[in-house]
Amino acid sequence: MKKITGYRLLIIFILISGFSLSVQAADNILVAAASNLRFAMHEICQDFQKENTSIQTKVSYGSSGNFFAQISQGAPFDIFFSADATYPELLEKEGLTAKETQKVYAVGKIVLWFPKDSKVDLDKGLQSVTFPAVKKLVIANPRHAPYGRAAEESLRYYGLWEKVEGKLIYGENISQTAQFVHTGAADAGIVALSLAISPKMLDEGRYWIIPDESHSDIEQIYVVLKKGKRKKSVRKFLDFIHGEKGGKILSRYGFVIPGAGDNRS
Repeated sequence: MKKITGYRLLIIFILISGFSLSVQAADNILVAAASNLRFAMHEICQDFQKENTSIQTKVSYGSSGNFFAQISQGAPFDIFFSADATYPELLEKEGLTAKETQKVYAVGKIVLWFPKDSKVDLDKGLQSVTFPAVKKLVIANPRHAPYGRAAEESLRYYGLWEKVEGKLIYGENISQTAQFVHTGAADAGIVALSLAISPKMLDEGRYWIIPDESHSDIEQIYVVLKKGKRKKSVRKFLDFIHGEKGGKILSRYGFVIPGAGDNRS
């Protein structure tokens, strides 16, 4: 039997280590997620990884429109959790997605949010944005943020858009929008319910749920991108999202789960 030298042992170790690292990298998941998912997705990933310790999920948050641009330019995400259907459909047309992987995972809601120390009467609903105390009203940028488009639709539905247009400031995404009103950069904001009921905002503000009939349904859709279509870890993650644990987390953050009705707790 030939003696294995230290040099050969080193080569074997490097080859085995490299193979192990490549398998681990293949199991990891890169997720692009609409910013209103920040708190819910964080919990989902924590619980998922407790059951799948070999899989690491790395999530980036931002506006759906910006993610569309990044993915179109080659950003290496495996799954895109959009805040609406528009951008996944455009990516599919560009040939950047795995076929027939679009699916509605949640329906979002928007709310009018005020800091607790605001003297504005929330019983007046959306009409309260016209009050003199509201000098700045923040919404997400409707050009690339679905929650911003819903906010504009609601303001127009109630005949308020022209009345408040001069007060409007825009967040880059719905998370930044919530940050603006939470930190006092605006007097009121139209934000995602999922952010309004996050611990800090819930403790420090009040909100009024804007009726669904005033805006298009905010159907949030994910799509598997070409990079992730052969990953078993991606399928496991999506199964978790649609399972009991994932559904409960999404519901707790104010999302309506398709087929389950208004299950907000």
